[in-house]
Amino acid sequence: MPKWQYTKGLHDLGDGCFAWLQPDGSWGFSNAGLIEESGETLLVDTLFDLKLTREMLDAMRAAVPAARTIGRLVNTHSNGDHTFGNQLVKDAEIIASRACAEEMKERPAEELANMERNWRALGPGAAFLHEAMGRKFKWDDVVNTLPTRTFDGELKLAVGNKEVLLKVVGPAHTRGDLLVHVPNDRTVFTGDILFVQGHPVLWAGPVDNWVAACDQILAWDVETVVPGHGPITDKSGVRAMKDYLLYIKAEARKRFDAGMPFAVAARDISLDRFAGWGDAERIVVNVASLYREFGATESPAVLDLFGEMGRLHAELKAKAAHGHAH
Repeated sequence: MPKWQYTKGLHDLGDGCFAWLQPDGSWGFSNAGLIEESGETLLVDTLFDLKLTREMLDAMRAAVPAARTIGRLVNTHSNGDHTFGNQLVKDAEIIASRACAEEMKERPAEELANMERNWRALGPGAAFLHEAMGRKFKWDDVVNTLPTRTFDGELKLAVGNKEVLLKVVGPAHTRGDLLVHVPNDRTVFTGDILFVQGHPVLWAGPVDNWVAACDQILAWDVETVVPGHGPITDKSGVRAMKDYLLYIKAEARKRFDAGMPFAVAARDISLDRFAGWGDAERIVVNVASLYREFGATESPAVLDLFGEMGRLHAELKAKAAHGHAH
């Protein structure tokens, strides 16, 4: 019996720490957090659209009266499923790493909203984007709301009498990932440095930075780990992520050295003990990023990668259906 139920909504972690969970944690269904002490609040991430973010804020305000005014918001990284609700707390101090803020400027919600409006004309990549995310979320009313305070390295904050450490560990999943560590509560909010029971997606890399970020969490005295996607975990979830990253790095390297194209390699790598994890099509992006690290000259565009993921997703679905038919 896991300690925490993986159910949608607000989970009280004790001592003024809360997690907001969105099962099943697949594309766009991210987690967030709230830290409250002596009437001061810090929100960890917003959600992929305004409706979802509003629902979360309403639940937080009902449970924690101090959350009626969110004093500070930390964005753990630039992806829209952690930032697109920022405008709903625009009066808060919005804190992020410098690299995250730069990346947020480059990727406004308008870009996704346009793609979703025209997905039929934009080819297989946009079609998979629509299938995985576009049809489930609404982006046309999102106003890009950027951080008001940025930093590099580490930043210590006080929420009431509670110390909160922000530590930049990117580039890894994205260019500017950070961890939110609450030492006295032995709790860490990881953003997308941690996916639990789902394949991570290595957009930026290098992979070794991501492994080092896992090692940083493992080095801390933490017992409650709130991932960016998936159920709440402890250090075992972090070790599983680290194992996955090291495994695909080694497997991709063998195939790169053998001259196998990345899309072929992605299908050739046995998912082995990670076979039960969701969103297996992400292996395509992970292998493409690793190939780039290994010195590949070919760097596919994001939309092409989505097209390739869509193809693999369809293949895996057909294979599963075929398996059930026997």
